[in-house]
Amino acid sequence: MSALATALAEYLAIRRRLGFKLHTHGQMLASFVAYMDEQSAATVTTELASAWARQPSGAHPSRWAERLSVVRVFARYLQTVYPATEVPPTDIFPARRQRATPYLYSQSDIDALMAVAGRLSSEHRAATMTTLIGLLAVTGMRIGEVIRLDLDDIDWSEGSLTIHKSKFGKSREVVLHLTTIEALRAYGERRQQLRPRPRTPSFLVSLTGTRLLYQNVQFTFQELVEQAGIEPRSPRCRPRPHDLRHTFAVNTLLGWYRDGVDAGNRMHLLSTYLGHLDPADTYWYLSATPELLGLAGERLERTLGELP
Repeated sequence: MSALATALAEYLAIRRRLGFKLHTHGQMLASFVAYMDEQSAATVTTELASAWARQPSGAHPSRWAERLSVVRVFARYLQTVYPATEVPPTDIFPARRQRATPYLYSQSDIDALMAVAGRLSSEHRAATMTTLIGLLAVTGMRIGEVIRLDLDDIDWSEGSLTIHKSKFGKSREVVLHLTTIEALRAYGERRQQLRPRPRTPSFLVSLTGTRLLYQNVQFTFQELVEQAGIEPRSPRCRPRPHDLRHTFAVNTLLGWYRDGVDAGNRMHLLSTYLGHLDPADTYWYLSATPELLGLAGERLERTLGELP
């Protein structure tokens, strides 16, 4: 094993202990180290890293930028061990894909989605999709977390559910409103009637009694969006299941600002509730809607005005 391969193994082990899964990034870095070995290069240079990042040659420059960014983080680690390591600058491939603009659903949008989901031809499928959409909307959970939710993860007496080892390997507890618990209980009873012997411990199950597949949920969701008449606001702002999570976070912040609550002092609560590893990910929602920016600006002006 080369020195670079050994360093990569140590780097991945450290990052994974911090909660990063690094499935795709680990594969990319293994490919990069193999490329370095083919070049008989023991030291990472900007030239070699850029040459590897340009593969395949026909890919969009944003893909090259993504590949180089993965090497850049690894190079920063290497530089602490091997000072001769070059860390590629960030402006080599400036054509990065822009982050999608969150589609913030109105309450009427959510009501329309729930209504068309309830009219799906299969009674079980209708119950499953309305429950899934409702749970996404009122909890801000990630869609993968809802799909992975098992029956035993719900504490009916405490009115909460546990999300096990989600993104970054973290687990957390989500407290539910009484009406949400009642809705989940109603689905559980209907599920028992329609699918009394499921083939999985999953709470939400498919027509065949198996755990839901993300691809199938995504496909059905887009069909429901079209039937509900929910239109994209721009090419970068299209309704997705994940945007229900954005909507939950923004509405929570809006509620705090409108009620005169110090959102800054509560931001860590929202960050923990959403399962964010870095609070900066939660602060990003402040820029998600003009109204939220305006309220934050007004709060800042009042604070500055009160200073001596």
